[in-house]
Amino acid sequence: MQIKLLTDLVEEIAGEGNGRIVEILFGKKDVNEFSLAKKMEMTINQVRNILYKLSGEGLVTFIRKKDKRKGWYIYYWTLKTEKCLIKLEQSLIKKIEDYKGLLSGRETERFYFCSSCAIEVTEEKALENGFSCEECAGVYELSDSTKQIRETKTQISKTQKNLELIKGELVSIREKESKKRARTDKKNKKEEDKRKEILKKAKALAQKKIAKKTAKKEKKKVVKKTVKKKKTTSKKKVKKIVKKILKKVKKKGKI
Repeated sequence: MQIKLLTDLVEEIAGEGNGRIVEILFGKKDVNEFSLAKKMEMTINQVRNILYKLSGEGLVTFIRKKDKRKGWYIYYWTLKTEKCLIKLEQSLIKKIEDYKGLLSGRETERFYFCSSCAIEVTEEKALENGFSCEECAGVYELSDSTKQIRETKTQISKTQKNLELIKGELVSIREKESKKRARTDKKNKKEEDKRKEILKKAKALAQKKIAKKTAKKEKKKVVKKTVKKKKTTSKKKVKKIVKKILKKVKKKGKI
């Protein structure tokens, strides 16, 4: 049913008989335009004209790839199912409004009919012509709108059912997209948390290395300072000893 309704929609946009492109594209992705032309038994230009019309309505998208052997670009087409259904929903809503307008007219107005010419006119038009047919001058008869009212009500009911079907499909697609986005968001969050944890560990490790390096430098400074101090103390001590010896020698009168 969904494909049938989409086929009707495409035929409204791209012309009668061109709706079969839906059957080929439906549920597929990146379909080669030459493959499309072959399946539709059309020239590549005819198929492209259909696709360009649908593309103008946002119902199909394409990517292009360069043929390495031949050197030209080949287009690959994808049917945008959700966009098609939205467009179809709008089309069905308009049809229902048109049917309701027609029904209202049939229920509230009177129409006249020429049996010879099979022409029906409004009461206003019949009155303008003195209830005589413009074509054959025959007398107009009052039309019975019972059949048209019944048929219009049937069309409204049928179109409303199709509209509910399309709305249901759209809800289903949107729920799937919502779940897909939720899964993607969850995955992205998990990856982001993992990235943050790695950065945190890397930062902690870097800080640890810096601290270790700083401590090592400080230790070297302290050792150097201590060694220097020891050396200084030793020299002073030597001088002191030398002075003592000289003093003793002087006292004994050896100098």
